[in-house]
Amino acid sequence: MFTMFTKILIANRGEIACRVIKTAKKMGLATVAVYSDADRDAMHVALADEAVAIGPAPSRESYLVGERIIEAAKRTGAQAIHPGYGFLSENEDFARRVELEGLVFIGPKHHSIAAMGDKIASKKLALAARVNTIPGHNDVIESPEAAVNIAQGIGYPVMIKASAGGGGKGLRVAYNDREAFDGFASCRHEAKAAFGDDRVFIEKFVEGPRHIEIQVLGDAHGNVVYLNERECSIQRRHQKVIEEAPSPFISDATRRAMGEQAVALAKAVQYQSAGTVEFVVGRDQSFYFLEMNTRLQVEHPVTECITGLDLVELMIRVAAGEKLPFAQADVRRDGWAIECRINAEDPARNFLPSTGRLVRYLPPPVTMQAAAPMPTGAAGSTASTPGGVRVDTGVFEGGEIPLHYDSMIAKLIVHGRDRRDAIARMREALNAFVIRGIASNIAFQSALLAHPRFVAGDFDTGFIAEQFGQGFDPADVPHDDPLFLVALAAFVRRKARERSAGISGQLSGHGVKHLPNLVVVVLAADGRHTHHAVSVGDYDAATGQADIAIGERRYAIRSHTKLGDIRVDGSCNGQPFTAQIERGSARHPLGIRVMHNGRQIEALVLLPRAAELLALMPHKAPPDLSKFLLSPMPGLLVDVAVQPGQKVSAGEKLAVIEAMKMENILTATRDGEVREVLARRGESLAVDQPILAFA
Repeated sequence: MFTMFTKILIANRGEIACRVIKTAKKMGLATVAVYSDADRDAMHVALADEAVAIGPAPSRESYLVGERIIEAAKRTGAQAIHPGYGFLSENEDFARRVELEGLVFIGPKHHSIAAMGDKIASKKLALAARVNTIPGHNDVIESPEAAVNIAQGIGYPVMIKASAGGGGKGLRVAYNDREAFDGFASCRHEAKAAFGDDRVFIEKFVEGPRHIEIQVLGDAHGNVVYLNERECSIQRRHQKVIEEAPSPFISDATRRAMGEQAVALAKAVQYQSAGTVEFVVGRDQSFYFLEMNTRLQVEHPVTECITGLDLVELMIRVAAGEKLPFAQADVRRDGWAIECRINAEDPARNFLPSTGRLVRYLPPPVTMQAAAPMPTGAAGSTASTPGGVRVDTGVFEGGEIPLHYDSMIAKLIVHGRDRRDAIARMREALNAFVIRGIASNIAFQSALLAHPRFVAGDFDTGFIAEQFGQGFDPADVPHDDPLFLVALAAFVRRKARERSAGISGQLSGHGVKHLPNLVVVVLAADGRHTHHAVSVGDYDAATGQADIAIGERRYAIRSHTKLGDIRVDGSCNGQPFTAQIERGSARHPLGIRVMHNGRQIEALVLLPRAAELLALMPHKAPPDLSKFLLSPMPGLLVDVAVQPGQKVSAGEKLAVIEAMKMENILTATRDGEVREVLARRGESLAVDQPILAFA
C-alpha cells in the first residue's frame, strides 16, 4: 500500500523546476522551491508555494550543496525531493543522504545511480546484460601518454570522455596523437571543475553516427517498460539542439531491439523511475550503448507528446510506491513531436553565450500544456491531438539571464500529424518567438529546420559542424521567396504613412501624401547594398491590405497588427504568415529589420531620389581591431596564458573565459607578439572588451 506525498521540494531552478511544479500542482501537491541569490526573483520561486534561499549565485555554493537542500526539505515539511536534471540529479551520495534522512528521492535508488553514473562501470554492466557496447578502454587512464597509446591501439578517431561527465562537458574527439594528448588533459580539467571527478576513459568514435536514445520507466515492483525512442543527432559541440520522436531513421525492428536491450539494462540495476539509455547508431542501424542517464532528460516533452504520458507525474507516483498503470503493449506512438532548445547564445559569434536582461520575451501562443491529465487506463489514452505548441520555460520579460548557469531560455515543442507537419508547425512557432535584449539561436533553429538534409532525415551528429562550419549569419539563410521580406518592409512603410496622414494640425494641401513609387534598399555590412524598385498600392484600413509590386512579382499583404508590434501576423496572397519587423536597425537608425523563416534583412524604404543619393555615399569601414584580442562574450576571465613581450604562434592558447558552466579557450589566429595585457585574471568581462593588445 502506498501513501502519496503532500509536499515535495524541487532541488533545481529554471524551466525544469517550473515544469515539476506544474505537475505537482495538478496532482494537488504543495511545492517548495530553492533558490540562489541570483534567482531570488526567478519564475520557479514565484510559482512554488514556498521558497527557501540556499546560498550565493555560483552553483557550487547553492544548488550543488546537498546539505542545504535536505535541510530546506526538513524545515518545510517536504516528504520528497525531485532533483530535475543537472546539478544533483545523478549524484549517488545526495540520493543516499536523502534516503537516510527519511525523505524520498524522486528518481532512481542510489545504487542504480552508482551503477550507471560511472561510465566505465556502466559499460561493464551493459556487457554483462548482453547490451551492445562500443570497443574501447574501460579502465581509468592515468596520463596523456597512456591515453595516446590506448588511442593508437583502438584506432583513430576515438572519443575521450569523463567518467562522470554529461551535457557535452568533459568530452573530446581525437583524430591523431596530438589531439588525444591535449584532449585528455582538457577532459580531466573540465571534468574535475564540473563534476569533482577527473577520471577519463576512451572508446572508438563511430563515424557518421546517429544519437538515438530510449526512454525507460521502472517501478519498485519489478516492472520496466520503454516508451519508444528520441532522435537527438542534431548537436553542436556534443550538446543537443533539436530532438524529435520518433526517429526518422530506424526501423520498427531496430526500435524494438534497442528498447528490449534498454529494458534489460534497467532491470539489471533494479531501476525505479524515468531514465534514458543512449545509443550510437551506425548507418547500417547497428547500435551500441553509450550511457544511461539516471534522471529526467531535457528532451522528455517529445516523448510525452507521442505517448500522452506525463513523465514527471509517473516519477512521483513510482517514488511513492505505485505500480506502473500500463504494460509495454499499451504504449502508444501517436504523431510526431519536435523540440527546439532556445538558448541564450549568439550564432553570429560562434554560438558564444549571451547574458543580460530579456527586454522583450513573447513566446508563440501555447495550445498544449506540459502537465495534461494522465490516462487512467491504457498508456496514452488521453494523448493530445497532434497539432499543438508547448513552451517550457523559467524566464519572463524583464528577467535576467545570469552567467552562472546554462544558456537555456526555453524549450519549444510542437506535436504534428507526421514529421512534415511537425516541421512546418515548428517553423511557424519560431517565427512567432520574440526575444530581445540578448542574442538567441532562433534564426539558427529555423535554418536547421529548412535545410534539405534535415527535411529528408539525412543527418548525423556531425551535421551542424559540416553544414555550418564557417559560422552562421541570418542574412545568408536561404528563403523560398526573399522578395517577400522586401515586400514586408514596403508594407510597413505604407502602413506608417497612412497613420501619419491622419495626424491633426496639418495644413490643407501640405499633409502627408502617399507616394506609390519607392525603393527598398537592403543594407549590407560591406556597403554593397541592393536596391529594389517597389510599387505600393493604397492601404485599405478596413481589410488591412496593401498591394506590393516588385518587378513581375505581386504581393497582396494583409495585416491588422499594430505599428510598433514586433510580431506581425497576416496573410500574403491568401497564405497566412508570421514574421518579426522592427523599426531601427544595427546598420541604420531609420532602417527596418525584417525576419522570417530564419532569414533576416535590414532595409531602408526610400523615395527614388533619396535612394540615388544613398548610392553615392561612401562606405565607412569598421575600425581595425585585428591587433586586439577581444572578449567574444560576457564571462569570467579565469586565465591569461601569455605575458607582454611573449611571441605566440597561430593556434596557441591566449586566455580562457568561463561562462554558463563552460570553459572557452581563446587562441591566436596568427603568429604575433603580445604588447600589453589589458584585463586581469578573475575580472568579469563584457562583450568585445579588450583582453590583449598585439605589437
